[in-house]
Amino acid sequence: MAQAMLVVGAGDATGAAVARRFAREGLVACVARRNGDKLAPLVEAIRAEGGKARAFGCDARQEDQVAAMVDTIEREIGTLEAVVFNVGANVRFPILETTARVYRKVWEMAAYAGFLTGREAARVMLPRGRGTIIFTGATASVRGRAGFAAFSGAKHALRALAESMARELGPQGIHVAHPIIDGAIDTAFIRDNFPERYALKDQDGILNPAHIADAYWHLHTQPRDCWTFELDLRPWSESVYGVK
Repeated sequence: MAQAMLVVGAGDATGAAVARRFAREGLVACVARRNGDKLAPLVEAIRAEGGKARAFGCDARQEDQVAAMVDTIEREIGTLEAVVFNVGANVRFPILETTARVYRKVWEMAAYAGFLTGREAARVMLPRGRGTIIFTGATASVRGRAGFAAFSGAKHALRALAESMARELGPQGIHVAHPIIDGAIDTAFIRDNFPERYALKDQDGILNPAHIADAYWHLHTQPRDCWTFELDLRPWSESVYGVK
């Protein structure tokens, strides 16, 4: 039976790069986001490179949708060897402008959806005694900042989830990891909204999604006597967690 991997939150940068990297190694890249139609270019790119891919429209905040997606992959595509939770939800609001709806939505996207994804991944991996679950973290996972109460709260929660799962599942053969992406990534959003930061690209001053993907593949292939739970990825010129 084929081996598969899943990226939940397969956007145009990190998620796409991770899917392409794993596909180049022979895994079927299953990619998911709320609007599955937006994944067509990524699926085509993976297939053009000689890989295999399948897109899923899935709201990762909905328990039944996440469970059904995992079951479909296991039944129709292959064994899930790696699952990457890569949903963003980065917003900035002063605390008095952070409504209950905003806080709840950010938590649902960045923390609750991570719980559902991680639990369903563990459900199918545990009987085999192997697998990798990666939760994408951010500077906000370890450091609060003015204006980011909702995002920091959700990312702190996701980190706690990842650490708890690592302690529980590691002894059962499941590698759970939490990479912290500490810096701007080469995306259209950074290019259009932070041109001064994007200009650092020529100096290797922003993160290349392909290089992030290499780190994720390294986590997946680490020998179990030397597993990494957390590593932080940042450009050489970036201060640590934004602190000089």
